[in-house]
Amino acid sequence: MFKSMKKNGLILAVFALLSTALVSLTHEFTANRISEQQQQQLLNTLNQVIPVTSHDNLLYKNCTLVKNLQYIGTKTPMPAYIATQNGKPTGIAIEGIAPDGYSGAIKLIVGLDTKGVITGVRILEQHETPGLGDKIETSVSDWIYSFTGKRVNGANDPKFHVRKDGGEFDQFTGATITPRAVVKAVKNISLYWQNNQQQILSQPLDCPSE
Repeated sequence: MFKSMKKNGLILAVFALLSTALVSLTHEFTANRISEQQQQQLLNTLNQVIPVTSHDNLLYKNCTLVKNLQYIGTKTPMPAYIATQNGKPTGIAIEGIAPDGYSGAIKLIVGLDTKGVITGVRILEQHETPGLGDKIETSVSDWIYSFTGKRVNGANDPKFHVRKDGGEFDQFTGATITPRAVVKAVKNISLYWQNNQQQILSQPLDCPSE
């Protein structure tokens, strides 16, 4: 009986070791694939907010961290991806937070050229009401494209508000809070870039690797 228990215990131990090894290998394999998918998704987003014709560098590798609660919307350092062509800066894509969305914080990324003109805006994460606030997503409406080509002219620029507040951006029927929050965040990120361009461009490329 003792030999039988010992044999069974050995079999279980071997099975446990094999299972652990299999789980570890599976995790390592899937972790690499997830990282690759995240990198590709990031690259796709960056190419949507910064024209591919305006840079010749790998944007996701040319990344620095920016931090400013007032303009970036969070105390957490956020990535800023610098576009260059022939070694000269041509633009940037800055991640930020609109903290005052209807259903919480909205994470977005704003592309800008060196003159402060917005080259694109995309939503990275949001929890707004489906059918109302989620119209900030390109898959639901084309509203987010209305930022492209515009430039913030000072902190009191009257056009960077929703129409209900006297600005140029449409609000959504039954959901004004969401677009108002996004417009404000895009405006703040744009101003941060305009006011701190040289400082940002001189910072070390210190974003953590994926």
